[in-house]
Amino acid sequence: MLRSQKIRKVSPQVDSLRLGVGWSEEDLSKPHILIESAEGESHPGSQFLNEIRKFASYGITENGGKPVYSYVSDICDGLAQGHDGMNFSLASREMIANMVEIHCQAQQYDGVVLISSCDKSIPAHLMAAGRVNIPSIHIPGGTDSPGPNLVMHGDIISAFSDYKRGKISESEFRFTQIHTCPSCGACQFMGTANTMQAVSEALGMALPTSANIVPLSNYQKRLAKKAGKFILNLLKKGIKPKDILTKEAFENAVIVHAAIGGSTNALLHLPVIAKEAGIDFDVNIFNKINQKIPYLTNIHQSGKYPVQWFWFAGGVQWIIKELIEFINKDCLTITGKTVIENLKGIQKSGFFEDISGYLKNFKLKRRDIIRMLNDPKNKTGSTAVLTGNLAPDGAVVKHSAVHRNMFKFTGRAAVFNKEEDVLKGIFSGKIKPGTVIILRYEGPKSCGMPELFLTTQAISSDPILNKSTALVTDGRFSGGTSGPVIGHVSPEGFDGGPIALVENEDVIEIDIKNYSLNIVGIKGKRMNLKAVRDVLKKRKLNWKRPNFKYNKGIMAVYTRFATSAIKGAYIKVL
Repeated sequence: MLRSQKIRKVSPQVDSLRLGVGWSEEDLSKPHILIESAEGESHPGSQFLNEIRKFASYGITENGGKPVYSYVSDICDGLAQGHDGMNFSLASREMIANMVEIHCQAQQYDGVVLISSCDKSIPAHLMAAGRVNIPSIHIPGGTDSPGPNLVMHGDIISAFSDYKRGKISESEFRFTQIHTCPSCGACQFMGTANTMQAVSEALGMALPTSANIVPLSNYQKRLAKKAGKFILNLLKKGIKPKDILTKEAFENAVIVHAAIGGSTNALLHLPVIAKEAGIDFDVNIFNKINQKIPYLTNIHQSGKYPVQWFWFAGGVQWIIKELIEFINKDCLTITGKTVIENLKGIQKSGFFEDISGYLKNFKLKRRDIIRMLNDPKNKTGSTAVLTGNLAPDGAVVKHSAVHRNMFKFTGRAAVFNKEEDVLKGIFSGKIKPGTVIILRYEGPKSCGMPELFLTTQAISSDPILNKSTALVTDGRFSGGTSGPVIGHVSPEGFDGGPIALVENEDVIEIDIKNYSLNIVGIKGKRMNLKAVRDVLKKRKLNWKRPNFKYNKGIMAVYTRFATSAIKGAYIKVL
């Protein structure tokens, strides 16, 4: 018996309350499908999702179900930049997942369609799907179009940095501000939002070809309607998220992530989604897979073109086609078919030929956007997990966006406990080439692990610093970050990790090829690792944990119970 029908048997109020909101008596006995959207009016990534929701409801209704609407809107990391609002970002992921669980379980829906576009709402929705484990489908919202001269939202901080340095005028900076978000959808670069859309499709939780799509296009509307049909098919066949979210499916997600140059924030989200699905997930799988899977795309910020054009080039399904020898082909997906069956269907439909015609409008070819597997430019993947005496549990770097000169780099530490002080040092010229900026107490337990986009872009937009200066932090970055920046250092400073013990002029060595991050000298003098370890032990004796930043509300809960970044920075149940 369906969940929705069971509660009708035990609670006499259910039918009355359903009828009280306009249901018919016939609706009461249909499968009840929750449409859970991240819609809201606070930013371009959520403002339009109510329109997608309508078409999903049509598909549910036409196939014998009864749709019910609910939503928990997400926040925008862009609007949270530059102030303490950013501290709430990761905590919002936890809260959205919790509310979706509450909505699904309190009223015992039979299935759920999840609609989201952006950084925290997509992983939250996938977390909730695994946790609740009722038939579930995710509909990605798609990605915004570029503005004039291919201006994209990822350019805004670079333009701001150039304006602060006097390289461009106020009117030039204002042009970027005005034109960077011309319509709706996720930001146009391969940041966290677009990465997680691609990951959702790669996991098999979104319909093939739905990630990174043109928002509100006829194609998207038809897919949303199709999702309404497929959720009822999943219900009929008894297919649930844990049947789809297997170890092999997560391997496929990491393979696609490597090929597209995905956001480092995926290393925060995939472990938690896997945990909710009951799968053990070690982020070191990124090293294993990135050794054999090359970075294939020419997408901003690691490349040139907007993500929407990646979809024109065939999107996630073309990546799967290109990498089919590495892909786990027999993974089940929400279509009820396997990955390889879906791909064959897409090829037969003519999708790749039809959609690539849009590239002709810009006088481009598919290979301008997605390189061939055997292209000599493709040597490594895009992301690495580094370990060493500075990050015993791990740290993360998106090396596809790092200049090759910085793959092995040794510099002297300049230590900061506040992002604002780093920015002052950069813009004032106090940060010199050869420096490794150490920015600590930005981890989950310190203050919620804010995104440090302003700092990373201030470095990467400087033609000298981006080839001669690195940033190492226990905080995190925007998915649109480029340049020599290493984050998620674990254990974090607040837990007394080695990053808390670094002092000015200590010598830091970054070696991306060998996956290492080490303190190799003290006060400018190189020493062996044992001698360094002895110094750090002495410093630890005098170290004192900072006070908690938050003592009330959700941030007090989050900062006290968050796991380390390398584990996903989720709220751990005691």
